[in-house]
Amino acid sequence: MKIEEEIKGHFRNEYHKGIINLFYTVNQLNYQFEKHLRKHGLTQQQYNILRVLRGFRSECPVSIGFLKERMLEKNSDVSRLVDKLFRKGLVDRNENRTNRRQKDVDITKKGLELLFELKEYEKKIDRLLLNLTEDEVGQLNRLLDKIRD
Repeated sequence: MKIEEEIKGHFRNEYHKGIINLFYTVNQLNYQFEKHLRKHGLTQQQYNILRVLRGFRSECPVSIGFLKERMLEKNSDVSRLVDKLFRKGLVDRNENRTNRRQKDVDITKKGLELLFELKEYEKKIDRLLLNLTEDEVGQLNRLLDKIRD
């Protein structure tokens, strides 16, 4: 459905329409994703940290700064998020041996098991773009990269 029909609105120009369309689409995708994560007691930011830790498993433990550099949402309070994940038993957090002000973070077995449970849902998320061809998804990725340049 066209964005004009979705929000029953008008736009100043195609640039305005593009921005509103992008925001609206991202919000729809986020809502679906957050709804599922809430069932597992996670926020998107907490999930992001767990995925980073799993992806860099061979380099773990990693620092809070390492995690912050890789977060999708750059304004996240990573220390607070790690504390919450620690209380849930999803990550280990220890004092760094060489710098006592720094914390070393690693994903626990429980955290890995939770991500494994979420794997089927990750596949469902991927399917949200199935109405696009692989070439169109590639084009979308190139356009999004271009917007951020």
